[in-house]
Amino acid sequence: MRILITNDDGIHAKGIEILKAIALGLSPDVWTVAPETNQSGTSHSMTLHSPLRLRKIDDRTYAVAGTPTDCVIMAVRHLMLDEPPALILSGINHGSNLADDITYSGTVAAAMEGTILGIRSIALSLMMGFEEGSRRAIWDTPLAHAPALIAKLIADKWRPGALINVNFPDVEPGDVAGVAVTRQGVRDAALLNIDSRTDPWGTPYFWFGFERRKSTLVEGTDLAAIAENRISVTPLSLDLTDAAALAPLTKKLSGSR
Repeated sequence: MRILITNDDGIHAKGIEILKAIALGLSPDVWTVAPETNQSGTSHSMTLHSPLRLRKIDDRTYAVAGTPTDCVIMAVRHLMLDEPPALILSGINHGSNLADDITYSGTVAAAMEGTILGIRSIALSLMMGFEEGSRRAIWDTPLAHAPALIAKLIADKWRPGALINVNFPDVEPGDVAGVAVTRQGVRDAALLNIDSRTDPWGTPYFWFGFERRKSTLVEGTDLAAIAENRISVTPLSLDLTDAAALAPLTKKLSGSR
């Protein structure tokens, strides 16, 4: 089985090193195509108005000066064109991708692009604590639990247009309380700070910053599972249609021109 791994934290991130070790436990045919620099928060963006630079590191490892979406496209449509991957693993993200966060996530977007290309794709992220001093990455947890979980997930066929979002809790491997199949949660509103500064030439510039807060937990969601020290496995779909709104909206707009 040919596996492609990618991420949004960049080619030198610790998480992709961990993911490569996990992937090599599943198959000897593992390729890495990842962004040259950190692309966190780029979501499903694609580079269209500037050329893409590709840097070869070894025969199966490449860095792309672009987004995670660019990396998947370059890998599948160029580097691996003779034999596309059977599985795409994106991550392991240095921090969770839960609830509303997935709309910003380049990690999840890479899995989305793989799904668009007809390849089964899994996004993997590692929760880090909220409290000061607890924000450490416990990489042993995905190392211990991801191989068997991935093997189970790919054992059967998937519905077209589906992808999987996996989040590991920030506890030691032995403290994981199991696996929960979850739905996407909703965070309580995060406080967005805009830090305004001035450069040496007197020109203003700005930094966005989020004050992450603990959210109200709803049973069955990814947020609740992580709070219970369980691995959250959330099936996602490329279809963003609000199915519940179709009938009332059709009724409201019937006869409209």
